[in-house]
Amino acid sequence: MNDVTNDAARVERLTHTLGQAVVEAWSALPRTIQQMIFEQAVLAGHHTEQDESLREQLAAFLHARHPRTAGDERET
Repeated sequence: MNDVTNDAARVERLTHTLGQAVVEAWSALPRTIQQMIFEQAVLAGHHTEQDESLREQLAAFLHARHPRTAGDERET
């Protein structure tokens, strides 16, 4: 590994920045990519039983920022 991945604070900052970029680009992503990222986020954030509602919280967050579109052509 290189210096970028050895520094925990730097990894946290880069991960946070990448996450922000994904949220901003969410509505432009193909639905299959959205689903893959969403499921990865649920897995990454689910550590205890208190996290059971994480899926619903993430969905509500994304729907509030990016209105759902019926029949959207991004389903590639």
